[in-house]
Amino acid sequence: MLLNECLSDGRLKPQPANHAEIARLLAVADRDLADANVRGVSIDRRFATAYNAALQLATVVLRASGYRTSSAAAGHHWVTLALLPELMGPEQADRRSFLDSCRRARNQADYDRIDVVSKQDLAELLTDTLAFRDETLTWLRREHPELV
Repeated sequence: MLLNECLSDGRLKPQPANHAEIARLLAVADRDLADANVRGVSIDRRFATAYNAALQLATVVLRASGYRTSSAAAGHHWVTLALLPELMGPEQADRRSFLDSCRRARNQADYDRIDVVSKQDLAELLTDTLAFRDETLTWLRREHPELV
């Protein structure tokens, strides 16, 4: 199990979440989803912002499950996404793969070059992130109603 491996090697540590923290993470995701839809901003920047919304939702899942990534460890985005199937269920495996490919594209757009993603890439990420938001809220209400 990746969860146990990440706990053992220090990339992850147990830490309970609270309602206010989950609400803040959801608010950041909602803000970023809205910002990613602003026309007049580059496709790369909109994609990076949409990716951040998805990452915040994955962080909601991680935090609601009682874990936090180690700020000192590299790869915290990867860990947060990789744990989705373990925390939410195996049906999240495709989303994990999709968001990991988006993570790599976002890294290129932020650090290496421009015009990394297309309008279609952005549209797919926005559509998936909206669906992920709904699934995250459903999961939260079912698994951790005290945090909603």
